[in-house]
Amino acid sequence: MADEVKRVEYYYTEVPDKPGEGLKVLNALKEEGVNLDALVAFPKGRRAQLDFVPLDQAAFKAAARKAKVKLVGPKTAFLVQGDERTGAIAETVAKLSGAGINITALQAVAAGAGRYGAILWVKPRDVNKAAKLLL
Repeated sequence: MADEVKRVEYYYTEVPDKPGEGLKVLNALKEEGVNLDALVAFPKGRRAQLDFVPLDQAAFKAAARKAKVKLVGPKTAFLVQGDERTGAIAETVAKLSGAGINITALQAVAAGAGRYGAILWVKPRDVNKAAKLLL
């Protein structure tokens, strides 16, 4: 089975890089029944950045607004899902590299049951070109 690649919109927020700060945001989303396709969190100086790919953008934005979470976005990323196999990510990266597109960031994980998932970002000027190669 071929990999499924989706062009997705994501939003991000920053919180203090302290225990429990990201959890406050996640609990606010949970309380409103918001489901995510992806979440990536990482340190950014003395803060932490949380990137969200919501399944329902309207519900996500409403929940964030209710919780007074300041969002930046939407921005574009690519969500990749497929059957786990040796070199799966290398195949995707090769398509972009061969076209001279630099990947800004990439996260991938084995999802169990023989599946994997990844999210990757390219510079805004390369999004449409990357979409033509990946979709």
